[in-house]
Amino acid sequence: MSADTFWSALALVLVIEGILPLVSPGGWRRAFSQLLQLRDGQLRFFGLCSIVLGLVLLWLVS
Repeated sequence: MSADTFWSALALVLVIEGILPLVSPGGWRRAFSQLLQLRDGQLRFFGLCSIVLGLVLLWLVS
């Protein structure tokens, strides 16, 4: 993986992350407040699921 690929992927993540607050700031705020109410174990589980899904997608694409 080249440095250009890494920075392009990071830029794409930032664009995707910024879409929801731009389109629906109230919905984003409600979703974020619900995330704050989750226990640590629940947050870790969602983080693990995100990592696994991302790795599977990378594997499928490559």
